[in-house]
Amino acid sequence: MREKEFLPFIEGKLGIIELNPMQKKMMRQASESRDIILLSPTGSGKTLAFILPVLKLLRPSSGRVQVVVIAPSRELVIQISGIMNSIAPGFKVTSLYGGHKVEDEVNSLSAGTDIVVATPGRLLDHINRRNIDLLPTRILVLDEFDKSLELGFEKEMKRIIERLKNVSRVILTSATNSDILPDFVRLKDPAVLNYLDDNADLRKRLRVHRVDSDANDKLKTLASLLDDLAGDGKRERTIIFVNHRESAERVAQFLRRSGYPAVLYHGALDQQQRETALATFNNGCNPILVATDLAARGLDITDVRSVVHYHQALTPENYTHRNGRTARVDKDGDVFVIVGPQEDVKPFVEFDDTRYVSGHYSAHPVGSGYVTLRFSAGKKEKLSKGDIVGFLVKEGGADGSRLGKIDVYDHYALAAVPDDEVEALLSNIRGRKIKGEKRLIYAV
Repeated sequence: MREKEFLPFIEGKLGIIELNPMQKKMMRQASESRDIILLSPTGSGKTLAFILPVLKLLRPSSGRVQVVVIAPSRELVIQISGIMNSIAPGFKVTSLYGGHKVEDEVNSLSAGTDIVVATPGRLLDHINRRNIDLLPTRILVLDEFDKSLELGFEKEMKRIIERLKNVSRVILTSATNSDILPDFVRLKDPAVLNYLDDNADLRKRLRVHRVDSDANDKLKTLASLLDDLAGDGKRERTIIFVNHRESAERVAQFLRRSGYPAVLYHGALDQQQRETALATFNNGCNPILVATDLAARGLDITDVRSVVHYHQALTPENYTHRNGRTARVDKDGDVFVIVGPQEDVKPFVEFDDTRYVSGHYSAHPVGSGYVTLRFSAGKKEKLSKGDIVGFLVKEGGADGSRLGKIDVYDHYALAAVPDDEVEALLSNIRGRKIKGEKRLIYAV
């Protein structure tokens, strides 16, 4: 595929005026016959950097799999697929991941596809069921390869790569370096593009604050910190990282009971719960996200102002990935590490200063001003963002200029509406049809 065929789509679809130096280098690298290892900080445009050479290497669409992209999480798969669909006109992209309807995936594969983006487990499942023919595949991408090739995934990855017998180009990407790669990856004289030193620039835009907690239970300190961060009456997006699912549940429950607009995110939630959590975080309805390290990489999250380490990260890599959620591209960000009275600070944590909080928190914390409505129909039912906007304005009497972000998934959709309009809006649309059908619509 020629550059002039897909580069014009980038500005219009992704809002990018010019490629950064890393992305331009990856485009040039595609003209060489060597495999590529791309090392670059979180938030540097790494996903687009590996997609561009892939598109450049594509042959005309044939309905047979040319490219396989493997990512360690379903969120990464969804993000990569979304970008590819936006800027690869004329090519079919199929995403495969747990929590997605297998029937939809099988139908998509049966109709023919050019690019497959998948998690290891779901891809191997389709291979074993003979739903996919990988023999035509020429290009393999392992995104976040340090995660994909770690213990737990290694056996799956080996079995998958053994089926990719005709791959002639391999691209590996990560935000952290890995000294050892398994032999079964079969890299050929790889070109290593290392942009990890760009973390030095990130550190200039990132302020790391120590927050001391008087008690081992840090909940009151956390709430007091959140009150301080919303001191101007506006709550900006904040991610609170914990080390265990049970802790995430406990922290999120405390915050919600105390009136904070918080949402929970971890690996034990089903796909719709995870999608809804991220959507309500991104659309501003729940600007506080309580999460495990699952949220530390690969998520399509924008404008995160602060990262809070309720628990310190267990490894330097996780610490780096967590902090990479803020201060992205050229923006500033703040990181807060809450330290308990008997807690030692990890050697990889360096503070810029100490932030003092009162330990008391408000009984009436600042809300978000928005509520998310859920529609029981989505892309598969031919429902679009335009349909939802038109319905809410015409039938619900909503002020179109005040509507927030709208996300449409396969079989449902989410729309952010002002909280002072939601009661009247729901009353107005009760029993009304959208695109000729009555759909269940309710606040989440």
